[in-house]
Amino acid sequence: MPHIVTHYGMIEEKTFERLKALKLLVCDVDGVFSDGRIYLGNEGEELKAFHTRDGFGIKALINSGTMVAVITGRSSKIVENRMQHLGVEHIIQGVDDKAKAMQSLCEKRGLAPREVAAIGDDVPDLAMYPFADTKVAVKDAHPRVTGAANWVLTKPGGFGAIRELCDIILQAKGLGDETGGVSL
Repeated sequence: MPHIVTHYGMIEEKTFERLKALKLLVCDVDGVFSDGRIYLGNEGEELKAFHTRDGFGIKALINSGTMVAVITGRSSKIVENRMQHLGVEHIIQGVDDKAKAMQSLCEKRGLAPREVAAIGDDVPDLAMYPFADTKVAVKDAHPRVTGAANWVLTKPGGFGAIRELCDIILQAKGLGDETGGVSL
C-alpha cells in the first residue's frame, strides 16, 4: 500500500487522501488533549495539563477553516476555558452517550462521515467512530481503540498527539506543509 512521508513518519496514502475533504475534527479530552491523569488538591480543586504545541495545532487548524469540536464524558471549567481560548466552536461536556452527541453534531453541521475525523484513547470514544471515516487513536490508547482506528498516531495523549494530527491534516490540505508530502 502506498504511503506519504510526514515529519512524524509515514501514513497510508488512503488515510492522507481522506484528510483533504476533512471539515470537522472531533476530539476526546482526557487522554487525548491531556495525558489522562487528573490532579486533585486537598480543597477539591482539579488540575489538568495541556500541551502548548497541541494548542498551536488546533489554532492553526481552525484558522485553515477546519472546524474542531470536543466531546467528553466529564465536565470541567478547565476544559471549557482551554477550548474557548483555542477557539473551539463545539464544546460538548458531561456526555454519557458519545454516539448520540456525535450524530447530533454531524447532523447539525450537515456533515457526512467522509468529512469527519474522530480521535480518542479509550473505549467510550469508540462510539464516535461510526460517524467518522477517519478514526484516529493516540499512541497510548486502549488496545480496543487502536484496533478500531484506521490511524494510530506516533505521539501519546497529552504529549503532542493533537499537534501531530493537526500538522498532518494541514499537510494533506496543502497548508503549512514543510515536508513536501513525498509519495512512496
